[in-house]
Amino acid sequence: MINHIGQIMLYVSDQDQAVHFWTEKLGFQVLAKEDDGQGMRWIEIAPSKGAETSIILHNKAFISKMEPELNLGTPSLMFFSDNLDKLHNDLLTDHVTVGEIVAMPTGRVFNFADYEGNYFAIMEKND
Repeated sequence: MINHIGQIMLYVSDQDQAVHFWTEKLGFQVLAKEDDGQGMRWIEIAPSKGAETSIILHNKAFISKMEPELNLGTPSLMFFSDNLDKLHNDLLTDHVTVGEIVAMPTGRVFNFADYEGNYFAIMEKND
């Protein structure tokens, strides 16, 4: 099942400006930068390197093209799980709207929607 809230995904128009705001104004640190070379770029920031929860800054325009059904007006939550396949199957069995499991550089992930159509994600991080 879900262990804890791992990341909050924040959809921004200008990732570099967002990094500047969070790091220069609020003292956050950049934990990781990823770029798949095909337009998908994300930046992980947190109040400190040891923080349990972090923020992932995503490019709003790119995500909108990739997943037009997502509500990008608000952050979405990324939960972590130790058994992604079981959780995915359990949600399917419970008739929850779920996406396919996708391999990302940091782990496998899938989206699911609540009863209002708000989307969330669950990731099983790579070791």
